[in-house]
Amino acid sequence: MTVAIAARALEGADVRLEAPARASEVNAKRVIAGYGFWVFLLSDIVMFAALFAAYAVLVGATAGGPGGPQLFNQASVAIETVCLLASSYTCGLMSLAVNARRSRAFYLGAALTFAFGAAFLALEIREFADMITRGATPQSSAFLSSFFTLVGCHGLHVGVGLVWLAVMVAQVAVQRLRPTVVRRLLCFSLFWHALDIIWVALFTIVYLMGVRA
Repeated sequence: MTVAIAARALEGADVRLEAPARASEVNAKRVIAGYGFWVFLLSDIVMFAALFAAYAVLVGATAGGPGGPQLFNQASVAIETVCLLASSYTCGLMSLAVNARRSRAFYLGAALTFAFGAAFLALEIREFADMITRGATPQSSAFLSSFFTLVGCHGLHVGVGLVWLAVMVAQVAVQRLRPTVVRRLLCFSLFWHALDIIWVALFTIVYLMGVRA
């Protein structure tokens, strides 16, 4: 009888020791994943910095063709900016819903973020198509090559982000808000907000300063 009681006490002690160990393991994975993703974001920002530098050098090389004042539609770009800023706001609401473990609020925030992001991407594709129909293709001048590369790279990131968001919604539907899924959602949120910051710089340097020039 005494031996059985002692065995149960040892088992209880093992369980109490395993719980903090599992918690520390989860926290360690979260820190490692967050650190690795920050490294990825910084490398992405370095790439965009190089594209911004190339655009700044080539913005005047129009080869006698149209420049920013003749090509940019400020009204359309303003709507794009509003859509992307709104998607960043709804993405923040989605993150708050994840922290509170509110599934319905998460799905609503994800749907709004996807809708605003898709609207932004559709407007950008329409802008590119309109410029190409007017003969302003990437091959027309160095200015247009750098413009399509810089803005198109950002649009490509937005498209990847939309696919990523759709996959995350599917994971939440199947796996619920497990710690691994929450970590991935946190990484997505960082990625999406970084795209928003890059677009603010792009909007200012390319569109506002481009039209002013």
